[in-house]
Amino acid sequence: MLLRVLLFVGALSVLGLLGWFWASWPGALLGVLAGAVLTFVIDSLRGVRFIRWTQARDTTTPPLLGGLWGDAAYRVSRALRAEQQQVRESEERLQEFLAAIQASPIGVMLLDPEGRIEWCNDIAAAHFGLDAERDLRQHVGHLVRDPGFTTYYASGEYDSELRLSGRQDAPGHPVKLSVQLHPYGSGRMLMLSRDVTALAQADAMRRDFVANVSHEIRTPLTVLAGFVETLQTLPLTEPERQNYLALMAAQSLRMQTLVDDLLTLSRLEGSPLPSGAEAVDLGALLAQCETEARGLSNLLHPPEAQPQRLHFGPPPDFALAGSAKELRSALSNLVNNAVRYTPGGGGIEVACQRLPDGRVRLLVTDTGPGVAPEHLPRLGERFYRVDRSRSRESGGTGLGLAITKHVVQRHGGELQMSSQLGKGSTFALVFPAQRVRPALTPAVSA
Repeated sequence: MLLRVLLFVGALSVLGLLGWFWASWPGALLGVLAGAVLTFVIDSLRGVRFIRWTQARDTTTPPLLGGLWGDAAYRVSRALRAEQQQVRESEERLQEFLAAIQASPIGVMLLDPEGRIEWCNDIAAAHFGLDAERDLRQHVGHLVRDPGFTTYYASGEYDSELRLSGRQDAPGHPVKLSVQLHPYGSGRMLMLSRDVTALAQADAMRRDFVANVSHEIRTPLTVLAGFVETLQTLPLTEPERQNYLALMAAQSLRMQTLVDDLLTLSRLEGSPLPSGAEAVDLGALLAQCETEARGLSNLLHPPEAQPQRLHFGPPPDFALAGSAKELRSALSNLVNNAVRYTPGGGGIEVACQRLPDGRVRLLVTDTGPGVAPEHLPRLGERFYRVDRSRSRESGGTGLGLAITKHVVQRHGGELQMSSQLGKGSTFALVFPAQRVRPALTPAVSA
């Protein structure tokens, strides 16, 4: 600043001296006045260029003005560059934040004070069937037409979440959403949505499980209590007493079988997955299941009546890595179910196959009454029965297929089911090719 003052005074002094030599005192005054005017004009031109530069679109490169205007242009340009850098950084942070919200499994929707949609991520759009661009500025109440949500939105009390059906909800494919509003800012609201279909199904299964276990245990307990009371209060002959005791023993066995199946399920869910170190002899496994199946078949359908036709395929030339105990339980459940539900004179076929892609399939086919298509997806659920009366007659607990499904999934495979009413059913345990091992020697048993 001092330098600029000295330059200004120096310019006036030089022009004043030139005027003095030219015309004495009047010339000196005229020279000083001319220097001041010239300095003012130059400074004004610089000011005009400065103003035009500030009005231009590109203000990052200041003009070469010099003087005070040049210093001001440099400082303004530096401040603008710093501000633009902050804006870019803020925009990048905003985009990163929005990208994080987009990647979130939770639906996020921003509502203005009037309830119009300002922004939503793709998950929220999928939850409510919205178009993230087309439906912007639309009122959320016009797009989410669930009566429960309308009441919830109008109540103004958002301390708890709301459960409602998703846009893709269907009888065979239920979709349940959890929605909650969170006020923020000046009347704005944050609307969060979560897909809680799995939680709702788990809660329903838990309720069904408790109800079914209570029912399954209460029935034989009621029978036992009735027989005990009968034995305690009525004079019975020895044959009658033996008959009642036999019935009580049957009910006790039924409860014991149920408890054993429940413990098996609990053990499967809480134990580590089977390793690939143990190789199971499938030939021995099929032989054990065949012995059990023929004994059960002879008990249910004596040879003097109308026996069943049981056919077990040849033993395979390979083994399977896994737990021999679990695999025997899984295959035994399928074979025993086929024996129980196939009427006398029907046929049951058990085979072990190697598929073209290297996988292994243990197949159980029967000519029983079959299962309607709508029941097939639920057959692996605990206690689910197509016909409860038929299950009572066969003595099943409703847990066999659930155990089988758990076992095959623990071995990395799947339970496949197909059936036709009146023609029979086919159940298959399919295991991945990674579990196939060379055949064991005859001396090694599973």
